[in-house]
Amino acid sequence: MTQHLQRRLMPRHITFMALGMAIGTGLFLGSASTINMAGPSVLFAYMFGGLMIFIIMRALGEMAVHDPVAGSFSSYAHRYLGPFAGYVTGWNYWLLMVGVGMAESTGVGIYMKQWFPDLPQWIWVFGSVVMIGTLNLMAVKVYGEMEFWFTMIKVVTVVLMILGGAGMILLGWGNGGHPVGLSNLWSHGGWFPHGVMGMVLALPVVVFAFGGIETVGMAAGEASQPERTIPRAVNSVLWRILIFYVGALFVIMAIYPWNQIGTQGSPFVTTFDKLGIAQAAGIINFVLITAALSGFNSTTFSGSRMLYSLANKGQAPAALAKVSVHGVPVRGVLVSLACLMVGVVLNYLLPKSIFEMMMSILSFNTVWTWSMVLIAHFSFRRRYGKTAFPLRGWPFTSVICLAFLLFVVVMLGYHPDTRVALYVGAAWVALLTVAYYAFGIGRRMSLAAADANAV
Repeated sequence: MTQHLQRRLMPRHITFMALGMAIGTGLFLGSASTINMAGPSVLFAYMFGGLMIFIIMRALGEMAVHDPVAGSFSSYAHRYLGPFAGYVTGWNYWLLMVGVGMAESTGVGIYMKQWFPDLPQWIWVFGSVVMIGTLNLMAVKVYGEMEFWFTMIKVVTVVLMILGGAGMILLGWGNGGHPVGLSNLWSHGGWFPHGVMGMVLALPVVVFAFGGIETVGMAAGEASQPERTIPRAVNSVLWRILIFYVGALFVIMAIYPWNQIGTQGSPFVTTFDKLGIAQAAGIINFVLITAALSGFNSTTFSGSRMLYSLANKGQAPAALAKVSVHGVPVRGVLVSLACLMVGVVLNYLLPKSIFEMMMSILSFNTVWTWSMVLIAHFSFRRRYGKTAFPLRGWPFTSVICLAFLLFVVVMLGYHPDTRVALYVGAAWVALLTVAYYAFGIGRRMSLAAADANAV
């Protein structure tokens, strides 16, 4: 065992990690619900939400380029806001990664049942935990390669859907040679069929579709050329959102009336079917499985790296700071996998409700992480001024983004289905606070010592 991670993630790995987290089940499955809430105006919600995420990523990217350390935003919160902020942010993010990992592995089980309806869901969940765990126990370059190919499958699928849909709109492919045109975008109640408030109510759901994109920051400690790859990955976030979310949904809502989307199954399946691809349902199901495995792969990676970082700061058991000869925090991976096995049990007991339950509970953790990025960045800029990769428009852009995240928290409390996220999040932070101040957990290392270990 050694003490340090290894910089073996190549530029294409980092770039596709950012792309992979931007294209997930939120696009393939969650888009129908946001369309029903906002109608065609959901395009504006994705644009605005994407801009907010871009601001967060630029703030994180500026700190990561200046100081590409393990633990990313937890380390930055520790350094610029104090040990307690770093401690809560780190453990909060680890819980988020475990919870999202449970949800993504559950997704694998749900999709596999489409092909094997007689086998219980928990078997596929267990198999995905073993598979992803094995990949994450290998050299970090193996993780990077798998994420590259998982993402490639999703990218090719979305691009083909956009191109095929454009052919239907402009050339009449799959519609008897009669171009569909764009009138569906405004012919069913206009751009804002539920008013501006419909778009506003969709914003929190839209934002959570991008959850996990901050994984790029977690990879900075293992990037071979962080000063070059991190800016490239971060800067491409906005146009990826525009192409893959806005572009795909624009095409879908032009082809089908917005109020019918989701009633006839996945619009991706319907579009490929109209184009004459007989196995459309099977193809999309395969893509959904790879999307879930991709998300699961990234959460396991990020969760283990966060435990490694916390251990280096004396805020987790020291044994978790040990790294194998291949540069993998093996014990951090194993601890995360052991907790993910809880998801297997839950899939045995509650197979029909675990996915929605986990995703609604974890909304608070996502907002906390993004807020800490922006708040730590304020302190960072006051200390160093403008650096090599500055967030443009600071501090105004950060203030606007923080106000938006506050709005998201208010909306979590507004909706009964998501209110539980605030209760669980507050209870978790309270538990961490008691552990920190009453029992001294996480206070064993000085800030200077933590900085020395943050590599």
